[in-house]
Amino acid sequence: MAITWWQILLLTALAFWMIIDQLTVAILCNYPLLIGLVAGLIMGDIKTGLVVGATLQLMVLGVGTYGGASMPDFMTGAIVGTAYAVMSNKGVSFAIGLAVPVGLLMVQLDVLARFTNTFFLHRVDKMIEEDNEKGVAHNIIYGMFPWGLSRALPVLLMLLVGKNTIQVVVNSMPQWLTNGLSAAGGILPVVGIAILLRFLPTKRFIAYLLIGFFLAAYIKVPMLGVAIIGTAMAIIYYKQSETKEATTTQTEGGHENELGEYED
Repeated sequence: MAITWWQILLLTALAFWMIIDQLTVAILCNYPLLIGLVAGLIMGDIKTGLVVGATLQLMVLGVGTYGGASMPDFMTGAIVGTAYAVMSNKGVSFAIGLAVPVGLLMVQLDVLARFTNTFFLHRVDKMIEEDNEKGVAHNIIYGMFPWGLSRALPVLLMLLVGKNTIQVVVNSMPQWLTNGLSAAGGILPVVGIAILLRFLPTKRFIAYLLIGFFLAAYIKVPMLGVAIIGTAMAIIYYKQSETKEATTTQTEGGHENELGEYED
């Protein structure tokens, strides 16, 4: 499908707001899944947006930026990946293969945005020394633009090339590169899950992991069904832990009577 001007405008605005949201109110902050959902809604293919966003979400679970650290911006990757998946009809794996390099490229632009913002930071310091409250507020607002433009301009440029240019580029790609991008798109979810398992108490709950794998791989239970069963198991585990903790507390706080029963 051909992308329209209003879709380009909305996706660019989403890219601009996305980083501002991450630094302020945090509604869609750092969630490629939600960004992919919104991008899919704009492109008219919510399913593709969710699949692309969910795959990229696996790459950032348990990962965060602190201080001046920068990380791959897979939110921008979710926007570009969803748009390209819908426009090129090459499938989600191909879109993920494109989205990851975009996310890695955004690390450099993130550093550039941080560097540019030091100009407004020094102006804020100067306004504070001059006791100029309006000047402080204005420069803080001005500081949003380097952040927003660092995401919006690349997305705008990538979308302006249009479907025809994308199709020419895709068709001119050698088969080994196309296959490589598709293979990378298939491997990335596994890498994301492996990263996630490093942050979870996997050894303690290995039985639950095996049950989930068995349900999904061998019985072919849909993800929603696996999630429902996982929720039920979590509730059962929580109830058992509560009962065990209450029993332990009662045992430690009581004493044994003549009948061998514990009393307070």
